[in-house]
Amino acid sequence: MIDAIGVFDSGVGGLTVVAALRRRLPEESILYLGDTARLPYGSKSPDTVKGYTRRNIEFLTGRGVKAVVIACNTASALALPSLEMHELPTWGVIEPGALKAARVSRGRVGVIATEATVRSDAYPRALRALRPELEIVSRACPLFVPLVEEGWHDDSITEEVARRYLAPLLEAGIDTLVLGCTHYPLLVPVLQRVAGPDVTLVDSAEAVAEMVAAGLADRHLESTHPAVHELCVTDSGETFQRIARQILQDPGVGLEWVEVV
Repeated sequence: MIDAIGVFDSGVGGLTVVAALRRRLPEESILYLGDTARLPYGSKSPDTVKGYTRRNIEFLTGRGVKAVVIACNTASALALPSLEMHELPTWGVIEPGALKAARVSRGRVGVIATEATVRSDAYPRALRALRPELEIVSRACPLFVPLVEEGWHDDSITEEVARRYLAPLLEAGIDTLVLGCTHYPLLVPVLQRVAGPDVTLVDSAEAVAEMVAAGLADRHLESTHPAVHELCVTDSGETFQRIARQILQDPGVGLEWVEVV
């Protein structure tokens, strides 16, 4: 897809970023890759995630995209800092999320993410670079991604899991909760109920869309063609397609099954 923005994640979560991009940049084409065959990334080693990231970007650039959005916190944390494989503008989701959290927090920030993202310390580093005085508590929540991929976004089981995961963060008195995985915004109703009205949830999707819009404008890369959206997956995607239609509010969403090697 010439003139498209390439976006990838391990599954459906990155479509929250696609939805934000479509709202902010309705004239832009988007090529999305959901690497469902290798989901989840959050429990993989750094070298494995870097390899997946490299191959995903090679797939997108092979399709002719003009820019890349790594709509995966794990890949943004582990692979983006050492990414030197192409010259296209590339954005991750850590920096925009940290900027937003630093702006709204009253002093105590909770970060929930995959195991790999928590181990990387990417969010605490980014937050402290912006506001050194912040108190930050992180928690890995490995069950959230499979619950989202199963479509159990607002379920009693999901709420019980959320209560267990968030308990130590709430006991620490957090006022802001960073959703450090692009799957987690799909759990916002559950997470907000558990966290309570005094905790601000931070989803980086809108902030990413703003950053991409500014970056394309700065480089004079705005679209000159009618917008076209394509979704690709690396494994069969009936559940993916159903959830994608909900996220994008588009009943006509179709999928292309691709191999990324």
